[in-house]
Amino acid sequence: MNKSLTTTQDPGSHYNRSDQLQDQSIVIPAKLINLANSFEKKEHSWFITSHVPTDLTIRVQEITFNVHKYPVVAKCGYIGQLEFQPSISNFGNDLKLENFPGGPETFEMILKFCYGLPLDLNPNNIAPLRCGSEFLEMTEELQAGNLISKTESFLTLVVLSSWKDTITVLKSCETLSPWAENLQIVRRCCDSIAWKATRENTSGDADGQEQWWFHEVATFRIDHFMRVISTIKAKNTRPEFIGKCIMHYAERWLPGMDVEFEGLRGYGIARNDLQFSILSNRKEEGDYGHSQEQKAIIESLLSVLPPQNEAVPCKFLLQMLKMAMMYSASPALISELEKRVGMMLEDATVNDLLIPSYNIADQGKLVKSPEERTMHDIDVVQRIVEYFLMHEHQQQEKTGKTNISKLLDSYLAEIAGDPNLSITKFQVLAELLPENARACDDGLYRAIDTYLKTHPTLPEHDRRRLCRIMNCEKLSLDACMHAAQNDRLPMKTIVQVLFSEQVKMRTAMQEKESAPTGNNSEQEGNRSSTAAEIKNLKAELENAKIRMAELQRDYSELQQEYEKMNNKQKIVSSWSSGWRKIKKSFHTKSEANDTGEEKQRPNSIGGRISSRRRSSMS
Repeated sequence: MNKSLTTTQDPGSHYNRSDQLQDQSIVIPAKLINLANSFEKKEHSWFITSHVPTDLTIRVQEITFNVHKYPVVAKCGYIGQLEFQPSISNFGNDLKLENFPGGPETFEMILKFCYGLPLDLNPNNIAPLRCGSEFLEMTEELQAGNLISKTESFLTLVVLSSWKDTITVLKSCETLSPWAENLQIVRRCCDSIAWKATRENTSGDADGQEQWWFHEVATFRIDHFMRVISTIKAKNTRPEFIGKCIMHYAERWLPGMDVEFEGLRGYGIARNDLQFSILSNRKEEGDYGHSQEQKAIIESLLSVLPPQNEAVPCKFLLQMLKMAMMYSASPALISELEKRVGMMLEDATVNDLLIPSYNIADQGKLVKSPEERTMHDIDVVQRIVEYFLMHEHQQQEKTGKTNISKLLDSYLAEIAGDPNLSITKFQVLAELLPENARACDDGLYRAIDTYLKTHPTLPEHDRRRLCRIMNCEKLSLDACMHAAQNDRLPMKTIVQVLFSEQVKMRTAMQEKESAPTGNNSEQEGNRSSTAAEIKNLKAELENAKIRMAELQRDYSELQQEYEKMNNKQKIVSSWSSGWRKIKKSFHTKSEANDTGEEKQRPNSIGGRISSRRRSSMS
């Protein structure tokens, strides 16, 4: 259905005849009307072909219109009130219209209307024509059926009854400020869209309509989008409907929303730098205006986001958090966003939490945060976890801590590969959860082992400090077997793991003995194998304890010798001698006590575990 409206003026009608308009002695020759159907454009000038020469020059922006004064003054009250300036050519008058809404294109259509030519009204030009006619004061007092009344009728009766036409008109209003606002065109369009949106949302085929509607609304300028969403929210629309619309708009206007960081999994720092470059959308230096525009969009969307958890998923909140931090959004909005993520943290994934460390410097240049120069922002995740624990405490819930412990341990394993991550930050984050939150410490052990592997020069006391975070009793049997032959762990931790492994082996044997089986011979074979393994394990534990005691004695003797030394050179010599003694003692006793497998690896604690029981942690 063609909803455009065409208006024509009959040269023989009342307002086209040679009349006296009100108290003004203005006569419009009929022959001007008859000859005005021929227009000509030359470069930046617009002419009317007529036997009567034009006597008025009107300039709108860069276009000059050469027209007759009488038909224009007859319908445009604003021009009729102006004092014309004599033309430079000493013939006619000159006039310049500043800030005319709609520009030269709209003024050209209005001129054709003044000359009585057909005017095609449609959703694309109705808003500019309505604003332009208001600017020129084309009221009914000058002539019945003037342009203000015609455009207002078309806008009210035709446009606002159609969803698509209303969206088209609202988009056209983006360049008509403040006229479109003052004439209530924007408000009426937003109200109409909101009413239709809520009606579709409550109908049975809402899901089929949403995708098309979201796409159309996502093309709006942010201020008009905000007007529409605010109006929809005022009608108590379902929060998930509003959330979907906001998500669609964010995907349209915030490039980089769908970029995910994959951590350091063997890709190295260069890969993260590449992802960082992608996320920044390759913005050029000096693109400060673009950054401010993106920041305004982010802050606006966050301000209208429904507070209900079902409005948007946790993944979207974390995406918005990354963008908000990237463009230095309001700290209050960022803090509120962190709290919301904390309340929905159970739905997050490790990749969602990999928030890069960056900030915006002057003129939109992206630079990494100088704080420790870690690849990921650890502090943000720490605050999110703290908000989660606070929310759990307030709600008196404990069901979510187990899932969060797995998520946090996986996150620790990812960031542990960063060589710039301090042991303090790692420890603080690992100890955020209460001890009873982890049913199993395998994930935490994996994270600690990754950190030790990435930081090979870590001092012994820091290694012991790091390993104290995990509870060896909560390690699975596979994790214990891996840890028992892990050279990166401190000796004390390995001993604790061996004891724990012994207990687990004994428990496993008891469970096998108590479990009924139809095959007695198979049951006896399993018992014999388990008993042999436990016997070997006990021997290995005794060897480890003997070595620890000997090392402790050697260290005590060395400390006594050091206290007696006053000369610096003697101190150095004593230390060297003492360490050689320890090394020799360790090798000698290792060769004397260890099995044949141990002799092959005298310096590896892993040699104490039989090769048939070695396995690796994934």
